[in-house]
Amino acid sequence: MGVFKYKGYSGSVEYSEKDDCLFGRVLGMNKDCISYEGQTLDELRKDFEGAVDDYLCMCKSKGIAPQKPYSGTLNIRISPETHGKIAEIAMVRGITINGFIRSALENATSKI
Repeated sequence: MGVFKYKGYSGSVEYSEKDDCLFGRVLGMNKDCISYEGQTLDELRKDFEGAVDDYLCMCKSKGIAPQKPYSGTLNIRISPETHGKIAEIAMVRGITINGFIRSALENATSKI
């Protein structure tokens, strides 16, 4: 799957064999759904950018803050053993569990 980026939003690039068209949706939006489509990548990109612009304009006209994709809060489930190991490592390093996990995820995603 490809990804478009525009004004801080990311959108998927997908293909519907049934409808014979490209389509996508803005990623990371859990309350609002922004979708778009096109016959070519250029059309899809333009519709994505137009959909984001329309969403931002609608929010402004209603006086509401637009939803930002990905809040920065992430809840995960791990085993008690892993939780304990992370807590010990964080304590030895003099950081919080949250700080340890944030650092580990930033290191892992910086290589992508």
